[in-house]
This record gives sequence, structure tokens and C-alpha cells, in this order.
Amino acid sequence: MTDLTQAQVRERIEKSLASRHRKEKLFRGLGIGSIAFGVLAVLILFTDIISKGSGAFVQTAIQLEVHYDKQVLGIDKVDDESLTWANFTGVIRQSLRERFPTVTGRSDKRELYSLVSSGAPFTLRDRLAANPELLGKSEKVWLSVDDDVDTFVKSLKDSKEGFRGRTSDQKAGWIEQLLDSGELKKRFNTIFFTNGDSREPEQAGIRAALMGSLFTLLVTLALSFPIGVAAAIYLEEYAPKNRWTDLIEVNINNLAAVPSIVFGLLGLAIFINFFELPRSAPLVGGLVLTLMTLPTIIISSRAALKAVPPSIREAAMGMGASRMQVVFHHVLPLAMPGMLTGAIIGMAQALGETAPLLMIGMVAFIVDVPAGVTDPATVLPVQIFLWADSPERAFVERTSAAIMVLLSVLIVMNTSAVLLRKKLERRW
Repeated sequence: MTDLTQAQVRERIEKSLASRHRKEKLFRGLGIGSIAFGVLAVLILFTDIISKGSGAFVQTAIQLEVHYDKQVLGIDKVDDESLTWANFTGVIRQSLRERFPTVTGRSDKRELYSLVSSGAPFTLRDRLAANPELLGKSEKVWLSVDDDVDTFVKSLKDSKEGFRGRTSDQKAGWIEQLLDSGELKKRFNTIFFTNGDSREPEQAGIRAALMGSLFTLLVTLALSFPIGVAAAIYLEEYAPKNRWTDLIEVNINNLAAVPSIVFGLLGLAIFINFFELPRSAPLVGGLVLTLMTLPTIIISSRAALKAVPPSIREAAMGMGASRMQVVFHHVLPLAMPGMLTGAIIGMAQALGETAPLLMIGMVAFIVDVPAGVTDPATVLPVQIFLWADSPERAFVERTSAAIMVLLSVLIVMNTSAVLLRKKLERRW
């Protein structure tokens, strides 16, 4: 009877263990499946963005035999005033007519002229300004093509059929002739990194947005880091523990969860309407992002200060150090890696914000590259927003390419934060 009872107990234990093992395997499988699903979603996202945006890093160019004819240009010498009024468009059209002499009709000529980008005359102007001796002479020049031509060429695969869009059969025939003769090629798109925004996709670049983002982040870092660290030091090392400090801590934690657009409304009301600071300037954008980033920096800085063992403070005080010497000579240097990590993560968060900057007018169409924090500017996330709303097909790949640049910067910043923390942190 006793042996039978033991067998039953053993059987129940084995069943219980088997059930527990099944649940553990199920839980482990669900965890692995969740991670795999997340990684798959990220891979799909990156694949889609890269597939759509990689084409923006190359631009189709056409090679033309350009003659800087004084009569066509309407100038006799090369100076700033003459170059401003010179007819470089006429020079390009003359080169196209010489390349396709059989095109005679007015409508056909208009279609022929549309092969070249409207920004090509500025390229010739810059070349002639840099080389005045070219006046009256000829040279072969690579010029950007129109966005419709660029889209058609990039859509061509093994066959001669590509995305036509607004490209007629006659125009497609000219493109095929130029491709066969090697006068139409895809080259690295330097314009994407050297130009500001433009209504024409083939002339649009991200340089103005990158500089605007840089100036905005510099203002944000210059204000948020010292203020956030000072606030964290006071709350953690000096402030008495009472209801007022508890209220401040609760408000800081609540501010960290406030939607970012609220900070944009606050910046619009205070910095622009009350203080009358310039709209759409990195200075105002940096002030708004400072308000948004401060809670993150304060919380991370306080956590870094708490991580320093009390024995460090006690040992310093035992050696006769003052309260300020304890904090600035011993505690702060040990907590600085954690503070820097929090600041970098806060800057990365600020770099990707769009809503608060839209509220203060940084959605403006900016062509010129800003030279300072008070110049009109936009930032990379807002530039992506503007391009995504554009109807031209060529802006789709530029939107994705700008997203790739933004993601690259964010990945570099977050990776730097992780590496900095691993290199400088101390384990107690």
C-alpha cells in the first residue's frame, strides 16, 4: 500500500514537472518569437526605406557640348553683374538643338528643352565664374537632367520599358539615344548633400536642414546640459526632503511624459509672441527642445548621482572636504559618464522631434543654408515632412534618403552613448 502511494506521488511530481517544463518552453518560445517579430519588422522597415531611398544618392546627368557664345550670353566680360543677367538658358538650348538637329517644331523644341534641369544654367554660371577664360570657347559639361527624365532612367531595367509618367514616346526615344551613346549616365548625387531645399526634386538637398539641425542641437545642448546637471545636483545633494521638493520631483517626472507638441505651444506663446524672437530660427527651436529635454537629463543625472556609493561622500568628508568639494571633486566626476549618456540620448530624442518645431514655424521653405542660430532654418525631420507631402514622384526617394540620413545620425548618437557608458562607467 505504501509502495503504491509513493508511485502515485512520484507520478504526480513527474506530471507537475512536465507541465512546468512545457510552460517554460512555451514562455521561452513566445519570448524568442517576440524578438524575432520585432527584428523582422525592423528589417522590413529598413529594407523598404533603403529600396526607396537609395536612388536619391545617384542622379542622372547629360553631357552637352556647350559653347559660351558672347552673343547668346549677351555679355562681353565676366563679372558679377554680367553673370547675373547672362542668358545661360539660351546656351543650353543651343547645345540641345545642335545635338538633335532634326527637332524643328515649337512644341518639339519645348519638349527637348525639358530634358535638362532648370538648375543647369546656375551650374554653367558657376563654371564660367570660376573659369573666365572659357568665355567664347566650348567645353563638354555634365548637367543634371529633369526629375521626370531621372525617374524614367532609374526605372529602366534590362528592357527599354520603364516608368513613363509624363515622358512621351518621343522624349523616351531621345533618352534611349543618349543612353546608347554614353551621353546620359547616372552619377553620385552631390547636390543632395550640398544644396538646400528646392521646388524641383533634382535640385533639392538636405544641407540647409542638416545645418539647421546642427545649430538647433548646439543651442539645446548648451542650455539643457548645464541646467539639467545643476538641477540634479541641487535636488540630490543639497535640497531638503520636504513636500516642496517632492512636488518638484513629481512635476519633473510628469514633464517627461508630456506630449512634445505642448512644448511647441509653450514656445510659440512665450519665445515668439511674448519675447518676439525670430520665427523659424534655430535659437527658438533650441529653446523649445531644451524645455522638452530638461526632464530627461535631470532624471538621468539624478540616477547617476544616486549610483555613486555613499562611502565616497563619507570618505571625502572624513578627510575634511567641504560639501561643495565632495560634490564637485568626487561625486560629480564619478557620475559624469551616466550624465553624458543621458544627455546624448536626450539629444537624439530632440533630433527626431517634429511637432514642437512645426508650432514655432520651422516648417518654412528654406533654400539658403543658415549661417547662425538666428537665421531662418528648418531641421531634418521637418524637411522629411515637407518632402513627404510633395506630389512629385522623385521626392519619394529623396524623402526615404533623408530618413536614412536621419536614422544614421540617430544610430551613431545612441551607439556613442552606449560605448561611452561602457568605457567610463565604474562598477561598485
